[in-house]
Amino acid sequence: MTLPSAHDVALAAERRTAARLLLANPLVTSGGPHADLFPLVRRHADWLGQRFQRVLGYRLLVDSSYARLFKAGLGAGAGHRLVRSTGTPFSPHTYACLALALSVLVTAPEQMLLSQLVADIRAAAADADIELEETGRAAGRRTLVAALRQLVEWGVLIETHGNVGALTQEAGGEALITVDRELARVVVAGPLSQSRDGADLVRRAADPGFGGPRTYVRRMLVETPVVHLDELTDAERDWLRTRQRREAQAFLELLGLDTEIRAEGVALIDPEEELTDLHLPGTGTVAQAALLLVERLVERLRPSDPGHPATGGATGGTLVVGVAVPDGLVDELLAGLVAEYGGRSNWQRGYLEDPYALREAVLELLSRMRLLAPAGPLRAEGHGARPGSEGGGAGWVLLAAAARYATRVTVTVTHAQQELPL
Repeated sequence: MTLPSAHDVALAAERRTAARLLLANPLVTSGGPHADLFPLVRRHADWLGQRFQRVLGYRLLVDSSYARLFKAGLGAGAGHRLVRSTGTPFSPHTYACLALALSVLVTAPEQMLLSQLVADIRAAAADADIELEETGRAAGRRTLVAALRQLVEWGVLIETHGNVGALTQEAGGEALITVDRELARVVVAGPLSQSRDGADLVRRAADPGFGGPRTYVRRMLVETPVVHLDELTDAERDWLRTRQRREAQAFLELLGLDTEIRAEGVALIDPEEELTDLHLPGTGTVAQAALLLVERLVERLRPSDPGHPATGGATGGTLVVGVAVPDGLVDELLAGLVAEYGGRSNWQRGYLEDPYALREAVLELLSRMRLLAPAGPLRAEGHGARPGSEGGGAGWVLLAAAARYATRVTVTVTHAQQELPL
């Protein structure tokens, strides 16, 4: 066997670094926080474009000052949400302000006053028959500022004199901003001209096209913490079962990701812990409470016979390998955790005083991590109803991947080599 040369090893490492950067940061600019790696993206632009298109069906556009990887999304309820600097998720109104601002900026002058931008956004809202929250009020100003700060972070807006936060001043602050119209045009990845409304835009963007099941499953693998076989369509499941070993090698070479293959599904693991927007364990009240909760759920609901995993939740007409969470158990365990850890761990007072808000935030995180799933028919033959989207039942299912967070692990050894549950 011929070993790769030092040049080949270095070339592969450069391409892998550039691919990882684009996957985690789909918009990279020459003057942004990843400016030091931007030349690497430009150097390997042709190879990266071909590989992303072939593997994931993603289009890559590389210009002299920016690189934009147009991700496709996974359908309704499966997006990677934007958050404010406080960590609060964008509200529908914040997304509306962001979209309206982009619609104005694609034809805006190179420089403009902040007050003029606000006036243009209001006019665009009126033209689109969108009821914009009154920007004269404090809440409305904060919402608009959150959207504009996101555009500053992306490099679409440059705060030449002053900053967009001046809007929150009672007297009505002013600022001079510079607009990058080209970046404004490439922010939206979906086919706007073909879409009837927002829901149609999301559906069309997630359509894998000619790639079919192959492309969609690969996207799920790289964009979600774990892919359970039960959440796939029959065609997607059959493809993954026959290709999982070869795909593991491909993802290792392209992105440096390790693959864990289990009886229930597949997960891509990043040894560098960089390619994720979700962290568990993590910092903050919600992450700490979620970790403790999932540990206790596993302890309480672990099947007594490890050789025969329980199946307790229906998704898409099939049984997912997991355990149904009894009614009231989440509230019971969270109440105990608050009593035991809330005070000494300095958990946020708002969550301590509002158990319902803490419960919703914790369940949402565990659901996004694919450790819990709503009970009920979630899987569809199309791509419009996936775990995490609307349509779930009132109960919850503790999924097999949650066993990773158990404080005590039991392994049963058999004579035959078998794949163990996650």
